[in-house]
Order: sequence, then C-alpha cells, then structure tokens
Amino acid sequence: MTRKLVVVLAGVVGLLAVCGSVLAHHGVAAYDMANPVTLKATVTKFAWENPHVEIYFDATDDNGKVVHWRVETLSLEKMVRSGWTRESLKPGDQIVPTFGRAKNGSPLGFLIKLAFADGRQLRVPEAPSN
Repeated sequence: MTRKLVVVLAGVVGLLAVCGSVLAHHGVAAYDMANPVTLKATVTKFAWENPHVEIYFDATDDNGKVVHWRVETLSLEKMVRSGWTRESLKPGDQIVPTFGRAKNGSPLGFLIKLAFADGRQLRVPEAPSN
C-alpha cells in the first residue's frame, strides 16, 4: 500500500508541475501591451487551432516594405465565446489590427482589437495581464 501511495503522489506532483508551466505560457510578458501598434493589413492566413488562434497578415512599413506579421489571440474556446468562428477571417480580408508588439522587435504580436477596413469589428477578449 505504501508503494501505491508513493506512485500516486509522484503522479500528482508531476501533473501539477506540467500544469504550472502550461498556465505560465499564456501570459503576455513577451509583448509590449502598453504601447499598442495599429496597422492597415491584408490577411494571408487565419489559423483556427489550439492552443491559440493566430492571424497572419502583411502590412507595409514606413519605408514601403511589406512585413509579414503573425499575431496570436487567446484560446480557441475564448474566441468562440466572443463570437469568432473559423470563417471570421479569410485570406485577402482587409483588416486594421491593434496589438502589442513583441518586445524583441520581431514581427509578432498579441491581438488587442480587430476591425475590418469598412469599420466592422470583431470582439476580442481581454488579454491576460503580465
């Protein structure tokens, strides 16, 4: 009986260790959420998948160069609760995303707000705090 107890406790400790690291992944510390960026962009891909829905788009920088961006959102479940579907965006859609840019300067971000070029908006759940 003692051996079974040790095995069960070891399993529980292992599970808790894994869960802690998974939850830590969902923070936004890698993004500058205090200084959001807003761009006019064209969707190139809409990845409707776990663990995060991702939006890929092209936007022209101040020098006229096209930059390929990837912006993540919250979980698929939270996006569904906010009214999103796998059909919410498609390649070619003209969008105006607002996002916290990656602090390391790479073309990555965390979505804060999303509007279409015609002014329609998709509700974006609030991002977790740092």
